[in-house]
Amino acid sequence: MESTHLLSSSKKRVKIHPHTVTAKYATHTPYSPQPGVHTHFPQPGDEGYDDAPSFEDFGSFLEETSDRKQLTEAKRWPLTLFGSKDKDSTSKPQSKGPGEGSDGAVKEGKGAGKGVGQQLASFGEASVSASRLTWLGLLGAALAHGCLIVLTRLASDRFALGPLFLLLVRSIVQLLSVTVPLHRGENPFGPDGYRLRLLCYGMAYSLALCCAYSSLTFVSVGAGVTTWRLTTTALSAMLAFLLLEERVGLTDGITLSAGLCGLGLILLPTEDDSNSDAPTDPVVFWRSAFGWSLSALAGLWMALALVGYRSLKERVGVGTALFTVSWTGCLLAPASLVLVGEGWSWPTSAPAWGLVLGLAACSVAAFLGMTHALTRLHPALVSASQSLEVPFSMLLHLAVLPAAPTAPEVVGSVMVMLSVGWLVAMKLLPSRGAGRRPREEYEEILDSPIK
Repeated sequence: MESTHLLSSSKKRVKIHPHTVTAKYATHTPYSPQPGVHTHFPQPGDEGYDDAPSFEDFGSFLEETSDRKQLTEAKRWPLTLFGSKDKDSTSKPQSKGPGEGSDGAVKEGKGAGKGVGQQLASFGEASVSASRLTWLGLLGAALAHGCLIVLTRLASDRFALGPLFLLLVRSIVQLLSVTVPLHRGENPFGPDGYRLRLLCYGMAYSLALCCAYSSLTFVSVGAGVTTWRLTTTALSAMLAFLLLEERVGLTDGITLSAGLCGLGLILLPTEDDSNSDAPTDPVVFWRSAFGWSLSALAGLWMALALVGYRSLKERVGVGTALFTVSWTGCLLAPASLVLVGEGWSWPTSAPAWGLVLGLAACSVAAFLGMTHALTRLHPALVSASQSLEVPFSMLLHLAVLPAAPTAPEVVGSVMVMLSVGWLVAMKLLPSRGAGRRPREEYEEILDSPIK
Protein backbone atom coordinates (compact mmCIF):
# COMPACT_ATOMS: atom_id res chain seq x y z
CA MET A 1 0.00 0.00 0.00
CA GLU A 2 1.27 3.51 -0.77
CA SER A 3 2.60 5.45 2.20
CA THR A 4 0.54 8.32 3.59
CA HIS A 5 1.74 11.80 2.69
CA LEU A 6 1.06 14.64 5.09
CA LEU A 7 -0.33 17.96 3.90
CA SER A 8 -0.18 21.19 5.83
CA SER A 9 -3.55 22.80 5.34
CA SER A 10 -6.33 20.20 5.10
CA LYS A 11 -8.09 17.53 7.06
CA LYS A 12 -9.67 14.44 5.62
CA ARG A 13 -11.30 11.34 7.06
CA VAL A 14 -11.33 8.13 5.06
CA LYS A 15 -13.33 4.98 5.76
CA ILE A 16 -12.20 1.79 4.09
CA HIS A 17 -14.55 -1.19 4.16
CA PRO A 18 -14.62 -3.68 5.89
CA HIS A 19 -12.32 -2.20 8.53
CA THR A 20 -12.67 1.50 9.34
CA VAL A 21 -9.39 3.38 9.34
CA THR A 22 -9.31 7.04 10.32
CA ALA A 23 -6.57 9.17 8.77
CA LYS A 24 -6.04 12.89 9.38
CA TYR A 25 -3.58 15.16 7.67
CA ALA A 26 -1.42 17.25 9.95
CA THR A 27 -2.24 20.95 10.32
CA HIS A 28 1.32 22.08 10.90
CA THR A 29 4.85 21.29 9.85
CA PRO A 30 7.02 19.74 10.89
CA TYR A 31 4.78 16.88 11.87
CA SER A 32 4.56 15.75 15.49
CA PRO A 33 2.54 12.69 16.53
CA GLN A 34 -0.75 13.41 18.25
CA PRO A 35 -2.66 11.00 20.50
CA GLY A 36 -5.49 9.19 18.73
CA VAL A 37 -4.44 10.28 15.25
CA HIS A 38 -3.31 7.46 12.95
CA THR A 39 -1.37 8.63 9.93
CA HIS A 40 0.74 5.59 9.08
CA PHE A 41 -0.15 2.36 7.36
CA PRO A 42 2.01 -0.77 7.79
CA GLN A 43 4.68 -1.08 5.14
CA PRO A 44 6.54 -4.23 4.03
CA GLY A 45 8.90 -5.15 6.82
CA ASP A 46 7.00 -3.28 9.54
CA GLU A 47 5.53 -5.02 12.53
CA GLY A 48 1.97 -6.15 11.88
CA TYR A 49 2.27 -5.91 8.10
CA ASP A 50 1.68 -9.66 7.67
CA ASP A 51 -1.62 -9.38 9.60
CA ALA A 52 -3.05 -6.99 7.03
CA PRO A 53 -4.89 -8.34 3.97
CA SER A 54 -2.48 -8.86 1.09
CA PHE A 55 -3.07 -8.68 -2.63
CA GLU A 56 -2.87 -12.46 -2.77
CA ASP A 57 -6.13 -12.51 -0.80
CA PHE A 58 -7.92 -10.93 -3.78
CA GLY A 59 -7.32 -14.12 -5.78
CA SER A 60 -9.07 -16.32 -3.24
CA PHE A 61 -11.90 -13.79 -3.04
CA LEU A 62 -12.42 -13.79 -6.78
CA GLU A 63 -12.40 -17.59 -6.92
CA GLU A 64 -15.92 -17.47 -5.58
CA THR A 65 -18.83 -16.69 -7.89
CA SER A 66 -20.25 -13.21 -7.86
CA ASP A 67 -23.64 -14.50 -6.73
CA ARG A 68 -22.39 -16.46 -3.74
CA LYS A 69 -23.62 -14.97 -0.50
CA GLN A 70 -22.46 -16.35 2.82
CA LEU A 71 -24.47 -15.83 5.95
CA THR A 72 -22.98 -13.54 8.56
CA GLU A 73 -21.29 -14.95 11.62
CA ALA A 74 -24.27 -13.93 13.75
CA LYS A 75 -26.64 -15.97 11.59
CA ARG A 76 -24.25 -18.89 11.08
CA TRP A 77 -25.38 -22.23 12.42
CA PRO A 78 -23.50 -23.39 15.52
CA LEU A 79 -22.44 -26.62 13.77
CA THR A 80 -22.53 -27.74 10.17
CA LEU A 81 -22.16 -31.31 9.00
CA PHE A 82 -19.37 -30.59 6.54
CA GLY A 83 -17.84 -27.65 8.40
CA SER A 84 -14.17 -27.84 9.25
CA LYS A 85 -13.20 -27.52 12.89
CA ASP A 86 -10.00 -25.70 12.08
CA LYS A 87 -11.53 -23.52 9.38
CA ASP A 88 -10.41 -20.31 11.01
CA SER A 89 -6.89 -21.53 11.59
CA THR A 90 -6.46 -22.83 8.05
CA SER A 91 -7.75 -19.64 6.46
CA LYS A 92 -5.12 -17.49 8.19
CA PRO A 93 -1.83 -17.03 6.36
CA GLN A 94 0.97 -19.10 7.81
CA SER A 95 3.96 -17.38 9.29
CA LYS A 96 6.96 -17.28 7.08
CA GLY A 97 9.89 -19.43 7.98
CA PRO A 98 13.47 -18.32 7.97
CA GLY A 99 13.99 -19.73 4.49
CA GLU A 100 11.29 -17.58 2.95
CA GLY A 101 12.93 -14.24 3.48
CA SER A 102 14.40 -14.09 0.02
CA ASP A 103 11.02 -14.78 -1.58
CA GLY A 104 9.47 -12.04 0.47
CA ALA A 105 12.18 -9.65 -0.60
CA VAL A 106 11.55 -10.48 -4.23
CA LYS A 107 7.81 -9.94 -3.82
CA GLU A 108 8.48 -6.66 -2.04
CA GLY A 109 10.71 -5.52 -4.84
CA LYS A 110 8.12 -6.38 -7.43
CA GLY A 111 5.42 -4.64 -5.45
CA ALA A 112 7.53 -1.51 -5.12
CA GLY A 113 8.09 -1.39 -8.86
CA LYS A 114 4.39 -1.59 -9.66
CA GLY A 115 1.66 0.81 -8.73
CA VAL A 116 -1.49 -0.20 -6.95
CA GLY A 117 -3.43 0.17 -10.17
CA GLN A 118 -1.18 -2.19 -12.08
CA GLN A 119 -1.31 -4.79 -9.32
CA LEU A 120 -5.11 -4.68 -9.05
CA ALA A 121 -5.45 -4.85 -12.82
CA SER A 122 -3.18 -7.87 -13.00
CA PHE A 123 -5.18 -9.62 -10.28
CA GLY A 124 -8.43 -8.89 -12.08
CA GLU A 125 -7.16 -10.15 -15.43
CA ALA A 126 -5.74 -13.31 -13.81
CA SER A 127 -9.06 -14.03 -12.12
CA VAL A 128 -11.03 -13.57 -15.34
CA SER A 129 -8.60 -15.84 -17.18
CA ALA A 130 -8.90 -18.51 -14.48
CA SER A 131 -12.70 -18.28 -14.62
CA ARG A 132 -12.65 -18.77 -18.38
CA LEU A 133 -10.48 -21.86 -18.02
CA THR A 134 -12.81 -23.20 -15.33
CA TRP A 135 -15.92 -22.80 -17.46
CA LEU A 136 -14.09 -24.19 -20.48
CA GLY A 137 -13.24 -27.28 -18.45
CA LEU A 138 -16.85 -27.55 -17.29
CA LEU A 139 -18.21 -27.42 -20.82
CA GLY A 140 -15.62 -29.98 -21.89
CA ALA A 141 -16.74 -32.22 -19.01
CA ALA A 142 -20.36 -31.91 -20.21
CA LEU A 143 -19.34 -33.01 -23.70
CA ALA A 144 -17.40 -35.93 -22.21
CA HIS A 145 -20.49 -36.94 -20.23
CA GLY A 146 -22.51 -36.85 -23.44
CA CYS A 147 -19.98 -39.15 -25.08
CA LEU A 148 -20.28 -41.49 -22.09
CA ILE A 149 -24.02 -41.81 -22.66
CA VAL A 150 -23.62 -42.71 -26.32
CA LEU A 151 -20.72 -45.11 -25.67
CA THR A 152 -22.77 -46.87 -23.00
CA ARG A 153 -25.63 -47.31 -25.44
CA LEU A 154 -23.30 -48.67 -28.12
CA ALA A 155 -21.66 -51.08 -25.67
CA SER A 156 -25.04 -52.42 -24.60
CA ASP A 157 -26.64 -52.67 -28.06
CA ARG A 158 -23.75 -53.89 -30.19
CA PHE A 159 -21.44 -55.73 -27.79
CA ALA A 160 -23.88 -56.83 -25.04
CA LEU A 161 -21.76 -55.19 -22.31
CA GLY A 162 -23.68 -54.41 -19.13
CA PRO A 163 -23.53 -50.90 -17.60
CA LEU A 164 -22.24 -52.13 -14.23
CA PHE A 165 -19.49 -54.11 -15.93
CA LEU A 166 -18.42 -50.94 -17.73
CA LEU A 167 -18.42 -49.11 -14.39
CA LEU A 168 -16.19 -51.80 -12.89
CA VAL A 169 -13.73 -51.65 -15.79
CA ARG A 170 -13.45 -47.87 -15.71
CA SER A 171 -12.92 -47.97 -11.93
CA ILE A 172 -10.07 -50.44 -12.37
CA VAL A 173 -8.46 -48.33 -15.08
CA GLN A 174 -8.77 -45.19 -12.97
CA LEU A 175 -6.76 -46.80 -10.18
CA LEU A 176 -3.71 -45.57 -12.08
CA SER A 177 -4.53 -42.12 -10.74
CA VAL A 178 -2.77 -43.12 -7.50
CA THR A 179 0.45 -41.98 -9.17
CA VAL A 180 -0.64 -38.33 -8.91
CA PRO A 181 -0.71 -38.02 -5.08
CA LEU A 182 2.34 -40.28 -4.78
CA HIS A 183 4.27 -38.07 -7.19
CA ARG A 184 3.36 -35.02 -5.11
CA GLY A 185 4.35 -36.73 -1.88
CA GLU A 186 0.77 -36.84 -0.58
CA ASN A 187 -1.08 -39.65 1.12
CA PRO A 188 -3.45 -41.16 -1.51
CA PHE A 189 -6.01 -41.80 1.23
CA GLY A 190 -6.12 -38.16 2.26
CA PRO A 191 -4.52 -36.02 4.99
CA ASP A 192 -4.84 -36.79 8.67
CA GLY A 193 -8.16 -35.70 10.13
CA TYR A 194 -9.94 -35.75 6.76
CA ARG A 195 -9.74 -39.40 5.75
CA LEU A 196 -13.17 -40.29 7.10
CA ARG A 197 -14.80 -37.40 5.25
CA LEU A 198 -12.87 -38.31 2.09
CA LEU A 199 -14.08 -41.90 2.45
CA CYS A 200 -17.68 -40.69 2.78
CA TYR A 201 -17.20 -38.59 -0.36
CA GLY A 202 -15.87 -41.57 -2.31
CA MET A 203 -18.64 -43.86 -1.10
CA ALA A 204 -21.33 -41.31 -2.00
CA TYR A 205 -19.87 -40.76 -5.48
CA SER A 206 -19.52 -44.48 -6.15
CA LEU A 207 -23.02 -45.21 -4.84
CA ALA A 208 -24.37 -42.52 -7.18
CA LEU A 209 -22.67 -44.19 -10.15
CA CYS A 210 -23.84 -47.65 -9.09
CA CYS A 211 -27.44 -46.50 -8.72
CA ALA A 212 -27.34 -44.60 -12.02
CA TYR A 213 -25.86 -47.52 -13.98
CA SER A 214 -28.17 -50.01 -12.27
CA SER A 215 -31.19 -47.96 -13.31
CA LEU A 216 -30.23 -48.43 -16.97
CA THR A 217 -31.26 -52.07 -16.64
CA PHE A 218 -34.87 -51.00 -16.00
CA VAL A 219 -35.29 -47.71 -17.90
CA SER A 220 -33.82 -46.23 -21.07
CA VAL A 221 -30.43 -44.55 -20.97
CA GLY A 222 -31.80 -41.11 -21.90
CA ALA A 223 -34.55 -41.17 -19.26
CA GLY A 224 -32.20 -42.42 -16.54
CA VAL A 225 -29.50 -39.83 -17.23
CA THR A 226 -32.00 -36.96 -17.47
CA THR A 227 -33.63 -37.90 -14.17
CA TRP A 228 -30.23 -38.25 -12.54
CA ARG A 229 -29.10 -34.79 -13.72
CA LEU A 230 -32.35 -33.10 -12.72
CA THR A 231 -32.31 -34.45 -9.17
CA THR A 232 -28.59 -33.77 -8.77
CA THR A 233 -28.96 -30.10 -9.70
CA ALA A 234 -32.01 -29.49 -7.53
CA LEU A 235 -30.70 -31.35 -4.47
CA SER A 236 -27.18 -29.92 -4.65
CA ALA A 237 -28.61 -26.40 -4.43
CA MET A 238 -30.56 -27.31 -1.30
CA LEU A 239 -27.84 -29.40 0.35
CA ALA A 240 -25.18 -26.75 -0.26
CA PHE A 241 -27.33 -24.26 1.64
CA LEU A 242 -28.22 -26.65 4.45
CA LEU A 243 -24.77 -28.18 4.97
CA LEU A 244 -22.35 -25.47 3.81
CA GLU A 245 -24.49 -22.35 4.16
CA GLU A 246 -23.92 -21.47 0.52
CA ARG A 247 -26.77 -20.28 -1.64
CA VAL A 248 -27.11 -19.18 -5.22
CA GLY A 249 -28.12 -15.67 -6.22
CA LEU A 250 -31.42 -14.65 -7.73
CA THR A 251 -30.13 -14.60 -11.31
CA ASP A 252 -28.51 -18.00 -10.94
CA GLY A 253 -31.65 -19.39 -9.32
CA ILE A 254 -33.83 -18.29 -12.23
CA THR A 255 -31.35 -19.76 -14.71
CA LEU A 256 -31.24 -23.06 -12.83
CA SER A 257 -35.04 -23.21 -12.73
CA ALA A 258 -35.22 -22.73 -16.50
CA GLY A 259 -32.73 -25.56 -17.01
CA LEU A 260 -34.70 -27.84 -14.69
CA CYS A 261 -37.91 -27.09 -16.60
CA GLY A 262 -36.13 -28.06 -19.80
CA LEU A 263 -35.05 -31.37 -18.30
CA GLY A 264 -38.62 -31.93 -17.13
CA LEU A 265 -39.91 -31.43 -20.68
CA ILE A 266 -37.47 -34.05 -21.94
CA LEU A 267 -38.91 -36.53 -19.43
CA LEU A 268 -42.51 -36.06 -20.59
CA PRO A 269 -43.98 -39.38 -21.78
CA THR A 270 -44.58 -39.90 -25.47
CA GLU A 271 -47.95 -40.74 -27.02
CA ASP A 272 -47.14 -44.44 -27.03
CA ASP A 273 -46.24 -44.39 -23.33
CA SER A 274 -49.32 -42.38 -22.33
CA ASN A 275 -51.82 -44.50 -24.24
CA SER A 276 -54.41 -45.35 -21.58
CA ASP A 277 -56.26 -47.88 -23.75
CA ALA A 278 -53.36 -50.33 -23.73
CA PRO A 279 -53.29 -52.74 -20.76
CA THR A 280 -50.53 -52.14 -18.24
CA ASP A 281 -48.31 -55.04 -17.31
CA PRO A 282 -47.67 -54.92 -13.53
CA VAL A 283 -44.18 -56.35 -13.95
CA VAL A 284 -43.24 -53.70 -16.51
CA PHE A 285 -44.75 -50.95 -14.35
CA TRP A 286 -42.85 -51.90 -11.21
CA ARG A 287 -39.62 -52.42 -13.10
CA SER A 288 -39.93 -48.92 -14.53
CA ALA A 289 -40.82 -47.48 -11.13
CA PHE A 290 -37.78 -49.16 -9.60
CA GLY A 291 -35.56 -47.76 -12.35
CA TRP A 292 -36.87 -44.22 -11.85
CA SER A 293 -36.34 -44.56 -8.09
CA LEU A 294 -32.74 -45.66 -8.63
CA SER A 295 -32.12 -42.65 -10.90
CA ALA A 296 -33.50 -40.25 -8.28
CA LEU A 297 -31.45 -41.96 -5.57
CA ALA A 298 -28.36 -41.59 -7.75
CA GLY A 299 -29.05 -37.85 -7.92
CA LEU A 300 -29.23 -37.65 -4.13
CA TRP A 301 -25.92 -39.47 -3.67
CA MET A 302 -24.23 -37.36 -6.34
CA ALA A 303 -25.47 -34.13 -4.74
CA LEU A 304 -24.01 -35.29 -1.41
CA ALA A 305 -20.73 -36.11 -3.17
CA LEU A 306 -20.50 -32.68 -4.82
CA VAL A 307 -21.20 -30.89 -1.57
CA GLY A 308 -18.77 -33.18 0.25
CA TYR A 309 -15.88 -32.39 -2.07
CA ARG A 310 -16.79 -28.69 -1.92
CA SER A 311 -16.06 -28.86 1.81
CA LEU A 312 -12.73 -30.66 1.17
CA LYS A 313 -11.50 -28.51 -1.70
CA GLU A 314 -8.69 -26.92 0.32
CA ARG A 315 -7.39 -30.23 1.67
CA VAL A 316 -7.88 -32.85 -1.02
CA GLY A 317 -6.53 -32.59 -4.56
CA VAL A 318 -8.30 -33.70 -7.69
CA GLY A 319 -5.93 -36.68 -8.15
CA THR A 320 -6.60 -37.92 -4.64
CA ALA A 321 -10.34 -37.55 -5.17
CA LEU A 322 -10.16 -39.55 -8.41
CA PHE A 323 -8.24 -42.35 -6.71
CA THR A 324 -10.77 -42.42 -3.86
CA VAL A 325 -13.68 -42.70 -6.28
CA SER A 326 -11.82 -45.43 -8.19
CA TRP A 327 -11.06 -47.79 -5.32
CA THR A 328 -14.49 -47.34 -3.73
CA GLY A 329 -16.02 -48.05 -7.14
CA CYS A 330 -14.01 -51.27 -7.37
CA LEU A 331 -15.69 -52.39 -4.16
CA LEU A 332 -19.26 -51.26 -4.81
CA ALA A 333 -19.58 -52.07 -8.52
CA PRO A 334 -19.23 -55.88 -8.10
CA ALA A 335 -21.66 -55.83 -5.18
CA SER A 336 -24.20 -53.90 -7.27
CA LEU A 337 -23.65 -56.28 -10.17
CA VAL A 338 -24.56 -59.23 -7.94
CA LEU A 339 -27.58 -57.51 -6.35
CA VAL A 340 -29.08 -56.40 -9.64
CA GLY A 341 -28.39 -59.77 -11.23
CA GLU A 342 -26.68 -58.37 -14.30
CA GLY A 343 -25.02 -61.09 -16.32
CA TRP A 344 -21.23 -61.11 -16.51
CA SER A 345 -19.96 -60.07 -19.93
CA TRP A 346 -16.48 -59.63 -21.34
CA PRO A 347 -15.26 -57.82 -24.49
CA THR A 348 -14.26 -60.36 -27.13
CA SER A 349 -13.07 -58.08 -29.95
CA ALA A 350 -10.69 -55.19 -30.49
CA PRO A 351 -13.51 -52.67 -31.23
CA ALA A 352 -15.19 -53.64 -27.96
CA TRP A 353 -11.99 -53.08 -26.00
CA GLY A 354 -11.41 -49.78 -27.78
CA LEU A 355 -14.91 -48.68 -26.82
CA VAL A 356 -14.31 -49.61 -23.18
CA LEU A 357 -11.01 -47.72 -23.06
CA GLY A 358 -12.61 -44.71 -24.74
CA LEU A 359 -15.36 -44.79 -22.14
CA ALA A 360 -12.75 -44.82 -19.36
CA ALA A 361 -10.89 -41.87 -20.93
CA CYS A 362 -14.10 -39.84 -21.25
CA SER A 363 -15.01 -40.57 -17.63
CA VAL A 364 -11.60 -39.34 -16.42
CA ALA A 365 -11.88 -36.14 -18.48
CA ALA A 366 -15.40 -35.46 -17.20
CA PHE A 367 -14.39 -36.09 -13.59
CA LEU A 368 -11.36 -33.79 -13.76
CA GLY A 369 -13.26 -30.90 -15.31
CA MET A 370 -16.18 -31.15 -12.93
CA THR A 371 -14.14 -31.69 -9.76
CA HIS A 372 -11.75 -28.83 -10.51
CA ALA A 373 -14.73 -26.52 -10.99
CA LEU A 374 -16.02 -27.44 -7.53
CA THR A 375 -13.04 -25.62 -6.02
CA ARG A 376 -14.33 -22.35 -7.51
CA LEU A 377 -18.06 -22.65 -8.21
CA HIS A 378 -21.26 -23.57 -6.39
CA PRO A 379 -22.15 -27.30 -6.66
CA ALA A 380 -25.52 -26.49 -8.21
CA LEU A 381 -23.86 -24.42 -10.95
CA VAL A 382 -21.44 -27.26 -11.65
CA SER A 383 -24.25 -29.77 -11.95
CA ALA A 384 -26.39 -27.42 -14.05
CA SER A 385 -23.58 -26.95 -16.56
CA GLN A 386 -23.42 -30.73 -16.99
CA SER A 387 -27.02 -30.70 -18.21
CA LEU A 388 -25.55 -30.06 -21.66
CA GLU A 389 -24.79 -33.78 -21.76
CA VAL A 390 -28.46 -34.51 -22.50
CA PRO A 391 -28.87 -32.47 -25.72
CA PHE A 392 -25.33 -33.31 -26.83
CA SER A 393 -25.98 -37.03 -26.42
CA MET A 394 -29.18 -36.62 -28.45
CA LEU A 395 -27.21 -35.13 -31.32
CA LEU A 396 -24.64 -37.91 -31.15
CA HIS A 397 -27.41 -40.49 -30.95
CA LEU A 398 -28.95 -39.10 -34.12
CA ALA A 399 -25.61 -39.47 -35.89
CA VAL A 400 -24.88 -43.00 -34.63
CA LEU A 401 -28.31 -44.54 -34.04
CA PRO A 402 -30.88 -42.52 -36.02
CA ALA A 403 -34.04 -41.90 -34.04
CA ALA A 404 -36.26 -38.84 -34.42
CA PRO A 405 -36.70 -36.92 -31.12
CA THR A 406 -40.13 -35.81 -29.98
CA ALA A 407 -41.27 -32.20 -29.78
CA PRO A 408 -40.93 -31.98 -25.96
CA GLU A 409 -37.40 -33.34 -26.22
CA VAL A 410 -36.45 -30.69 -28.77
CA VAL A 411 -37.98 -27.83 -26.75
CA GLY A 412 -36.44 -29.11 -23.52
CA SER A 413 -33.00 -29.46 -25.11
CA VAL A 414 -33.19 -25.88 -26.42
CA MET A 415 -34.14 -24.61 -22.95
CA VAL A 416 -31.22 -26.47 -21.39
CA MET A 417 -28.73 -25.06 -23.90
CA LEU A 418 -30.07 -21.53 -23.48
CA SER A 419 -29.94 -21.72 -19.69
CA VAL A 420 -26.36 -22.97 -19.63
CA GLY A 421 -25.31 -20.43 -22.26
CA TRP A 422 -26.90 -17.61 -20.29
CA LEU A 423 -25.24 -18.83 -17.11
CA VAL A 424 -21.80 -18.81 -18.74
CA ALA A 425 -22.44 -15.40 -20.29
CA MET A 426 -23.46 -13.88 -16.97
CA LYS A 427 -20.28 -15.16 -15.33
CA LEU A 428 -17.77 -14.20 -18.01
CA LEU A 429 -19.11 -11.41 -20.22
CA PRO A 430 -19.20 -7.78 -19.02
CA SER A 431 -22.55 -6.43 -17.89
CA ARG A 432 -23.99 -3.29 -16.33
CA GLY A 433 -25.57 -5.01 -13.36
CA ALA A 434 -24.20 -6.52 -10.20
CA GLY A 435 -22.56 -9.39 -12.04
CA ARG A 436 -19.75 -7.33 -13.53
CA ARG A 437 -16.40 -8.78 -14.32
CA PRO A 438 -13.69 -8.47 -11.67
CA ARG A 439 -11.65 -6.29 -14.05
CA GLU A 440 -14.42 -3.68 -14.13
CA GLU A 441 -14.75 -3.77 -10.35
CA TYR A 442 -11.05 -3.05 -10.04
CA GLU A 443 -11.33 -0.12 -12.46
CA GLU A 444 -14.09 1.32 -10.30
CA ILE A 445 -11.85 1.05 -7.25
CA LEU A 446 -9.03 2.82 -9.06
CA ASP A 447 -11.32 5.66 -10.13
CA SER A 448 -12.65 6.12 -6.59
CA PRO A 449 -11.63 9.38 -4.83
CA ILE A 450 -10.67 7.50 -1.63
CA LYS A 451 -8.00 5.27 -3.18
